[in-house]
Amino acid sequence: MSVQRPVQRPVQRPVQRPVQRSAQRRFGIGLVVVGATLFILNSGVSRVALRNGIGSLELTSLRVTGTFVALLVVAVAWQRSALRLPRGRQLLLVIALGLFGVALLQLCYFMALDRLTISLALLLEYQAPILVALWAKFVQRTEVTARLWWGLALAVAGLAAATEIWEGASFDTVGVLAGIGGAICFAAYFLLGEACHDAGLSSVQVMLWGFAVATVAMNLASPVWLVEADLTASVSLQGSLDALSAPLWLVLAWVVLLGTLAPFGVELVALRYIPATLVTAIAMLEPVGAAALGWAWYAESLSAVAVLGCVAVVAGILLAQTARGEEHPEDPITLT
Repeated sequence: MSVQRPVQRPVQRPVQRPVQRSAQRRFGIGLVVVGATLFILNSGVSRVALRNGIGSLELTSLRVTGTFVALLVVAVAWQRSALRLPRGRQLLLVIALGLFGVALLQLCYFMALDRLTISLALLLEYQAPILVALWAKFVQRTEVTARLWWGLALAVAGLAAATEIWEGASFDTVGVLAGIGGAICFAAYFLLGEACHDAGLSSVQVMLWGFAVATVAMNLASPVWLVEADLTASVSLQGSLDALSAPLWLVLAWVVLLGTLAPFGVELVALRYIPATLVTAIAMLEPVGAAALGWAWYAESLSAVAVLGCVAVVAGILLAQTARGEEHPEDPITLT
């Protein structure tokens, strides 16, 4: 006698309505805007530290060390699986990411920020997406469209206009080299981050161990416990805020918590609602925001040509970035 088996009905999965998807998209975009705004403000706050007794090397060491400690607390409290030490190829990738994509990137960024205008320092660093696209084209043999070359040409022309090189190229050579080095390290951050993702590491795990490596490296070069500046001293906020002051330790706490951990955190959450391609696209507006900040806070002059150059650089970067294929859903987030 045959036994009649119960009919299994297909599991009904919840379907997101268009209105719900639209709301989530707006929420995700809002998070990225908040993160980009915090990164922009951090460029101004970091300059306060740089001009009040903290050197580029010291600030880099303090920033990566403080951020690692904060990430360690986050991992212990909310994602203990991230505490697992990577092995084999994963470990090698994380070490490379920590040295080049975190430590050297931050050092080059602060050196450029100390010697150049805020807008030029970030404009140079944000040539990184073009370097990533060129790497994809010629090294990874990824198919890209003609938009890569149009974007590259537009970004280079925009950079020339933003710096007004025909006025005598009076910018600091070491600062420009540091900015270019920052772009190379930033590109390494993206590429190594992709490799870490492909190797099976989560974003939190990548950032935690990447900052751990950077913390060891930077403290070998400049131990945080040997910083000679008086962290309890009250320092001027510089520029248009010169009449205001704050304890130096509070300025450094901003750089670590609101200038690094918070913007990274909100952009990481944003990846749950919008794709990484959109996250990075919105973040590319940071150079323009930084130019506006430099004008408002530090009275850095911005001619109409320079403003158009800033817009052209961002447009060129975005155009070049679209020449790449789809990125992974957990690509790393910008850390300027």
